Amino acid sequence: MEPKKICVLGAGLSGLSHALGRQEAGDEVTVIDRQSQVGGVLQSNKIDGYLVDYGANTLSLRSKKIADYLKKYNILEHAIDANLECAKRFIVKQNKIVSLPQGFISFFTSSFLSIRGKLRLGMEPFLPRLKNNPEDESMGAFVKRRLGQEALDYAANPFIGGIYASRPESLILKHAFPNLQQLEEKYGSVLKGMVKGGINQEDKLPKTRLISFENGMHELPHRLAKHLQCELLLSCNILEVKRESNGLWTILVESKEKGRVEKKFDEVICTLPSHCLPKIKWHNLDENHLIHVLAEATHPPLALTFLGYKKEQISHPLDGFGFLVPEVEKRKILGTLFSSTLFSNRAPKQNALLTSFVGGERNPELCGLPDDDLISLADSENRELLGIQGKPEFTHLVRWPKSIPLPDHLTTKRLEAATLLKQKNIGLSFSGSHISGAPLPNCLSVT
Repeated sequence: MEPKKICVLGAGLSGLSHALGRQEAGDEVTVIDRQSQVGGVLQSNKIDGYLVDYGANTLSLRSKKIADYLKKYNILEHAIDANLECAKRFIVKQNKIVSLPQGFISFFTSSFLSIRGKLRLGMEPFLPRLKNNPEDESMGAFVKRRLGQEALDYAANPFIGGIYASRPESLILKHAFPNLQQLEEKYGSVLKGMVKGGINQEDKLPKTRLISFENGMHELPHRLAKHLQCELLLSCNILEVKRESNGLWTILVESKEKGRVEKKFDEVICTLPSHCLPKIKWHNLDENHLIHVLAEATHPPLALTFLGYKKEQISHPLDGFGFLVPEVEKRKILGTLFSSTLFSNRAPKQNALLTSFVGGERNPELCGLPDDDLISLADSENRELLGIQGKPEFTHLVRWPKSIPLPDHLTTKRLEAATLLKQKNIGLSFSGSHISGAPLPNCLSVT
């Protein structure tokens, strides 16, 4: 049997993992991407002795399957673990940095919740489960129902702001955090379920590892790409995707070097971001209108600021992962990572690097500010909260006009559209973070 010719659109983490999977199945694979390098949003840059990540800063390694996948491609041996101090996390409460509890005793001594809030949280195992969970229950409604308003305000809200640059009320529980829904269904209680080991216990590593790489997170896709033995077409604009009458697929691409080129394939796997889909002309598709449903994923704008200081300028010891900002605190940043505490090579030896997040669903208008104003805004917020004296000696900024695709009320329609397009157009399928979910493990095609 002759190998199939497979085209993978997109060379991000999802595209690369799909390409490797089909390559191992014996197929002839071509990967196409408009960017000049693989990795999608996983980009890293070394500037003036500072190492900055434009996308994810770490990979939380909890799953045996993901660990085995990384070992299979000789990637895990190159990973570096985050500083042990980073187990400590902070939030902002009443304009102060407050540490989150790390254990049973610290739960009672921490000031992140009031006594009333802690008592309400402690009632959770005794609350009845819902007999029929609403299909579209939001993360916000779930947390408020199970854990109380204060836990929503000072735990869930900043947590969602840090992961999705969004609000708990916007995310649909079954899409964003299906394990939480399953905990209630299986154990009748989130806390009880966590004590008993949670969901998918057989796939959990004995200990979670927080990892990155010596040269930043872009090493992950770059090391994956080294195992590709196929045609990799970068800096190519994808102009058209056409289904032929004989069942084949024609892809029209354009590059500066070769101009416009047509290529034919047996199958097409599209892992491009949802907002890129309308830029392509799709010909002869059944249910063609569903492309626009896929393209409607919510992507809030986000700006990342990178500020470098002498350690002596900062009063706070930076002895943790970083801090997140609850929306009720009414600040202009979503949070700040202590990047040089996470990994010591992120800044020169006597310096510290802070990575702050601005905008998101909470304050999208801030992403439209001029560069200098965004830098000044982040500097001012961190200065007040961390006790910083003087100006940063290093500043850098990156904007994502369309950042993380949200698992919100549009997700069910998007998943249904992807399924129907696949059924009606044999040889065409869609994947990527707007389908599988944005967390990095979700983007790896692990069987």
